[in-house]
Amino acid sequence: MKFAICNETFVDWPFEKAFATARECGYTGIEIAPFTIAADAKDISAQARQQIRRQAAEADLEVVGLHWLLAKTEGYYLTSPDAEVRQRTAEYIGELARLCRDLGGKLLVFGSPQQRNLLPGTSLAEATNYAAEVIGRSVETLQETGVTLAVEPLGPAEGDFLNTAAEGVALVEQIGSPMVRLHLDVKAMSTEAIPVADVIRANAAHLVHFHANDPNKLGPGMGEVDFVPIFAALKEIDYQGWVSVEVFDYDLGAEHIAKESMANMLTCLEKIGAW
Repeated sequence: MKFAICNETFVDWPFEKAFATARECGYTGIEIAPFTIAADAKDISAQARQQIRRQAAEADLEVVGLHWLLAKTEGYYLTSPDAEVRQRTAEYIGELARLCRDLGGKLLVFGSPQQRNLLPGTSLAEATNYAAEVIGRSVETLQETGVTLAVEPLGPAEGDFLNTAAEGVALVEQIGSPMVRLHLDVKAMSTEAIPVADVIRANAAHLVHFHANDPNKLGPGMGEVDFVPIFAALKEIDYQGWVSVEVFDYDLGAEHIAKESMANMLTCLEKIGAW
């Protein structure tokens, strides 16, 4: 397992400082929210892309990929009944894949609940077909860029589309491309009917990326969720991907969150004999 942290954790820190601090805390990967660079990926120049990639390399960090793909954007929607909106969204996913490649990343995590929730008059089945259509149109660009799109189920507090891992897998299988796989998030899985560790085991064949966090919006081990059985399940399925820390409450400060999250994860690995 490899450990990364999401860059918005550092809020408004300059990238150079954020990257250096992440590395000092023991992370070897950085996951980037595009809105921390610009509201629209099309506005991110080649020069800016090269600079961020260089800053990550100088900090000895690997850019994992992108998440919060549609946050702060306008005009894009995964499950829209409007064909023009779907086409525009598919094209934008292609632009995100190119941005990801340019930054050195290989993964797009599609969460963005506010741009995928069910719209009035749209059924779950219709929304799923729309989502499959949009992502399916992006597959060619994903293949060209070598970037995998990871579908992220989210809990009902975030929205009403793709609330379970099973629903995420169903969408992945409907699209039917090796470039589209499953992302799992502890905060989201904590809302499922079975333990998080069992969700991991049940969906091992589709899993490509993983977010470590707690329902209290802090990092792993900073709330009530026991991460020992979670890491044991990841070890059991021989998960070789990234475990990225993603938090939503920054009040404790980025450096504190980064250090405590890493320490807690390493403690879990020691307990299961994986460190």
